[in-house]
Amino acid sequence: MSDILSPLVLGFDMAVPIPLRLVLTSASLCLLNVILFPDVFLQEAKLTKSFFIITILVFVFWGVWEAFIYPKWGSPLRNIPTVTSGVIPLIGHPTITFKRPGGDTFLRFMTEIPNDGLIIVPGIMNSLDLLVTDPSTLAEVLVHKSYDFEKPSEIRNIIRIVLGDGLIVAEGDNHKFQRKHLIPAFSFRHIRDLVPVFWSKAGDLVGRLAAELYENPSPTDESFSRLLKHVEGVLDINQWSNKVAMDIIGVAGLGRQFNSLYSAEDELINNYQAILEPSYEKGFYFAMALMLPRSLLAALPWKLNRMLDETAASLRRICRQLLWDKTELAKTSKEQPVDILSLLIKSNNFSDEMLVDEILTFLAAGHETTSSAFTWGSYLLAKHPEIQTRLRDEIRSNLPSPSTTSNSNIDIATVLESLPYLTAVCNEILRLYPTVPITMRVAIRETAILTQQIPKGTKLYISPWAINRSPLLWGDQAAEFVPERWIDPSTGKANNTGGVRSNYSNLTFLHGPRSCIGEKFAKSELKALIAAFVGTFAMEMADKNEVPIAGGAITAKPTNGMRLRLKGVEGW
Repeated sequence: MSDILSPLVLGFDMAVPIPLRLVLTSASLCLLNVILFPDVFLQEAKLTKSFFIITILVFVFWGVWEAFIYPKWGSPLRNIPTVTSGVIPLIGHPTITFKRPGGDTFLRFMTEIPNDGLIIVPGIMNSLDLLVTDPSTLAEVLVHKSYDFEKPSEIRNIIRIVLGDGLIVAEGDNHKFQRKHLIPAFSFRHIRDLVPVFWSKAGDLVGRLAAELYENPSPTDESFSRLLKHVEGVLDINQWSNKVAMDIIGVAGLGRQFNSLYSAEDELINNYQAILEPSYEKGFYFAMALMLPRSLLAALPWKLNRMLDETAASLRRICRQLLWDKTELAKTSKEQPVDILSLLIKSNNFSDEMLVDEILTFLAAGHETTSSAFTWGSYLLAKHPEIQTRLRDEIRSNLPSPSTTSNSNIDIATVLESLPYLTAVCNEILRLYPTVPITMRVAIRETAILTQQIPKGTKLYISPWAINRSPLLWGDQAAEFVPERWIDPSTGKANNTGGVRSNYSNLTFLHGPRSCIGEKFAKSELKALIAAFVGTFAMEMADKNEVPIAGGAITAKPTNGMRLRLKGVEGW
């Protein structure tokens, strides 16, 4: 009898879905009843009835066990400090999904609940999800045991719509392969070669902004500097940051001029805005994606499903065309292009469909990181005119105006890298407004974080927003814009730590094998844009009482745009 029951009850493959395992358990119990009481249960009507009754009881028992008994008395996580306030039984803590800005709730947990690097955040069915709060535990998850933890499949299924199966979505051996063959394209030397592209596009940006505010100036006009004193008005910087970021990733990433700054209607920009611009509907959709199977969510009569499908198809079509154009050009051109896609084609390590996935990743991740950082940077500088003035003085003392045509003999990359206050300002922007405020991992096998056993299937929250603003790690001024923290007071040179003890106290680009491969790209690009922008314009909030809210389902963008009053500063 035990030989009959063991494969059903005791030997279920853990890959078998839980509902199927429960049904098989019910069937095995019915079989046991038939064996023990054949006279009672061999009648067909009684057998069917008993099967349904036993199945209901098994599901009820499993629900009670999972929701109430196991978390409190059976789980190895049961002794970890737990969030109790605001928790709804069986539902969890809804503010972590719906409250904006994302990460503020986790920051409150980290500062209010004494812990040793892990905090339990009750989830659906009272599951014991974990918040990782300390450099020591972050190092375990992100570096030492990074391949024990993956992005949950529910999240990958959503971001796959925008990013394809590129580096950000890939896991396991596929991720290792992609990262190994992508790293050379993002080397420090190669990024330096791209800085002139960043600076050129930064010049295009300030010229277009000036043209919007005053009809005469253009980026190549010799009188541009004198005419700046007539340039003043209000613009939504968020829209322009989207355009310039797309133009930069177009040239530097794909070797393609999108000219989004000069085009009122751009299909690529419109597609990404449709998907990435924050809205409450998209936030709710993303929350539902964490609770419902993708197939069920896609079957709902929701207009957003149709929009996502159509936009994803359009993006793949555009990317296939970009790849085809690039491949054909490479056959006839004798030039040695420096864009990232050309290097990947030349490496011959990727199939065409893999390259399409990488293009989708470049366009979305590369565009969104800089667009978000530049938008929030303009806000922080608008709120701190004294920092703005000091930065402008440094920029103008070391760099020519991007509107001039005399930049060919200047090593822009070296100059930008040498400016300590510019470096400090950009590092502080990225610290306070990480592009992705919350990310998640799930344990794909039984593992441990330091001495704490972690069961397979445990979900973990990692919040760059909360870590980067934690007063426990950054001190009393953790939430304030203080670029000076990134400058060594004894030498006046920029430092790489911000004054904290561990580099795991700054998670904007994460760490380890899953860290952002484009970190150097994004930092160099942001420096060029901030330098050109602050050197050209003085800025303040259009509405001085407005407090922008960081929204978005995955990335942090201002929910209502970023309206600034710009005034040209002549003499550069």
